[in-house]
Amino acid sequence: MRRLILLRHAKTEPEAPTGRDQDRRLNDRGRDDAAAIGCWLTDNDLVPDTVLVSSATRAQQTWAIVGERIPADAVLNVSNLTELYCAGPSTMLQLIRTMPGDAKRLLLVGHNPGLHELALALTGHHPHRAMQMPGSMPTAGIVVIDFATDDWSQVGFGEGLLEHFTSPKLLKSAGA
Repeated sequence: MRRLILLRHAKTEPEAPTGRDQDRRLNDRGRDDAAAIGCWLTDNDLVPDTVLVSSATRAQQTWAIVGERIPADAVLNVSNLTELYCAGPSTMLQLIRTMPGDAKRLLLVGHNPGLHELALALTGHHPHRAMQMPGSMPTAGIVVIDFATDDWSQVGFGEGLLEHFTSPKLLKSAGA
């Protein structure tokens, strides 16, 4: 089995001082939400061993905060990729399919609409879905998808089983 974890960056400032979208930073709520999601991953034994992070500042900051909440020796490889900024589902699927065999739990930290579209495409046609995808992926929202394969190159659209969806708002409403 392979497990894919999709994490949308946390809440950001409306504009970066530079005016460039890629430079937008997390706001206070975003930093708090990223910390909550990092704790949730650890508490639910969903710690990744491999992480791919968009090069955008907000994604980098999200991962930095999440990464502080998980065991330091759990993550074997972190890659910062410009290809994840504004990536669509096909681009992300190509990246996923190149993962080595020792990567059992892969975390992608990126952006909407691409992450939400990827989650829908990966789980949309599976006949045994455990749950339904939400209508959107909020900031710091997380989706966990399992694949019945031991080879990332075999992962495809419609082949994933949606195992978890949560967000900081859901965690707060559940009293977590």
